[in-house]
Amino acid sequence: MNCSAAVRRVGEVAIVDLNGKFTISDAPGIIRGTVTTILDSGTRHILINVSQVTYLDSAAGIGELISSYTSSVHRGGQLKLLKPDKRIAYILHLLHLDTVFEIYQDEDAAIRSFRDPGLHVGAA
Repeated sequence: MNCSAAVRRVGEVAIVDLNGKFTISDAPGIIRGTVTTILDSGTRHILINVSQVTYLDSAAGIGELISSYTSSVHRGGQLKLLKPDKRIAYILHLLHLDTVFEIYQDEDAAIRSFRDPGLHVGAA
């Protein structure tokens, strides 16, 4: 498998560090499954770090991010993105998903934004 998802916690925030190439053949359900596990544990603040993602296809990448975001919101949570590279940021922009996801380049600012929902200074 060419990808992984590792979860670490900073206070009340679960940070999902994605790594590698997320395609339907290599990573079916990894993002969605990781987020579901986090939500099932009772954590409602989720930050997905995509800084080490080399490729996101439409199903295993973008589709799972959208599905995870929807699940989080329906369960009273928040899901935000951290450090997309130019390529991923461009895809998010093309699909108008940069208006849906809060996107941060700074991890500390992203974590603080969960405590202060009015804070959106780290947006890309």
